[in-house]
Amino acid sequence: MKTYVLDTSILLQSPQALMGFEDNIVVIPEVVLEELDAKKFDRNLEIQANVRWVGRFIDQLRKKGGKLNQGVALPNGGILQVEMNHREVTLPQSWNLSVADNRILSVALGLMLDGSKVAVVTNDIMLRIKSDLIGVDAQEYRNEQVADVDDQYMGWSDLIVPDQIIDQLYQNGEIAWTLKEPINHFYKLVSDITPKKSALAINKGQMLSKISGGDSSFYNFHLDTEQKFSRTALMDDNIPLVTLSGLAGSGKTLIALSAGLDKIGFRNIKNKSYRRILVIRPSKGLEDIGALPGGEQEKIAPWLRPIHDNLEQLVDGSPDRYNDEAELSDKVFELFERRMIVAESMAYLQGRSLVNYFVIIDEAQNLTPRQAKSIVTRAGNGTKIVMVGDPQQVNDIYMDQRSNGLSYTIETMKESPLHAHITLTRSKRSPLAKDAATRMP
Repeated sequence: MKTYVLDTSILLQSPQALMGFEDNIVVIPEVVLEELDAKKFDRNLEIQANVRWVGRFIDQLRKKGGKLNQGVALPNGGILQVEMNHREVTLPQSWNLSVADNRILSVALGLMLDGSKVAVVTNDIMLRIKSDLIGVDAQEYRNEQVADVDDQYMGWSDLIVPDQIIDQLYQNGEIAWTLKEPINHFYKLVSDITPKKSALAINKGQMLSKISGGDSSFYNFHLDTEQKFSRTALMDDNIPLVTLSGLAGSGKTLIALSAGLDKIGFRNIKNKSYRRILVIRPSKGLEDIGALPGGEQEKIAPWLRPIHDNLEQLVDGSPDRYNDEAELSDKVFELFERRMIVAESMAYLQGRSLVNYFVIIDEAQNLTPRQAKSIVTRAGNGTKIVMVGDPQQVNDIYMDQRSNGLSYTIETMKESPLHAHITLTRSKRSPLAKDAATRMP
């Protein structure tokens, strides 16, 4: 039986971690309870909810009998213990025991010296390093981790096929074929005889269907293969969840917004499938908007500048569009004024059911797995959820490329016939931007 010592960050982000260690011993140092108590009125509503959940869960175990400081039974067969001892353990002289992380480490070291097989579980990198310095095993919380970015599901692949397969696909639009990849996986099919002969297709179960990817030069932009895959998924109402990941400049947000505009009838009202576009941008700053002056739209406006930049390219395809900045800005503003596009922070989504929206979550790598699940499970009838982001650009110190909400959604939903994912690998930015990205790691 192993003993897992949890730090505060784990419970703030993943309260169900208390049940994530099978039939082993889960230890909460008493300083963690103090830190949780201090977060009861945090401005982040998810943090508040997680603190309440942990408190109720532990209280229910307490009421069933037993002493928390001696260990109480968990429903999964494990043991939960609140540890108040081991203050006498000797840590490096410069480590102040009034610091919560050092108290957690003193508990872990004390338990190890008592003979337990101990691991500190934390998403805090520095705490893992300090734990290693005193000889205590440390690990991240893995239950919500997925594969490294390089090993994550791409959503598309190249496939060499007999030459006649491509001919049949062009003639019939589809061909019976069973492949191992999930439904809605995309392929660039290449002839085994003529490498320049190819076709784009999507896996529809027992069938491969040819795709065009829409207009080859939509909104005056030329689409590459990956972007055509993306546009196909975005325009398909039978795929209510789409995830797009890729490096900066690959066109993720631009393609998502363009599809959204088409699906709300911006270019042709006959094509309208959704009421409006709802844009969400997770941000640490947006957790505190309640304290800012003005209405919600005024408060979140500074965080929407990247959305506005993309919309400027879509509402006016003329190369001279920047000659009249005021007119261009008015065209973008009109989309919000007419409520064709609305923007909200995560704080205002709690309790809502999103019906007939085209929802775009930009910078989705900054969602926690719980936030990602919360958004997807709020999708009402007729709503499409689109998550775009770069898993390697996470801005939360307690998450990384494997534990963020975008990666979590991609990996957990990849087998679902209601989901499509595309990884975009090509940057469309200026030669300078692309050169700098490779030279300035």
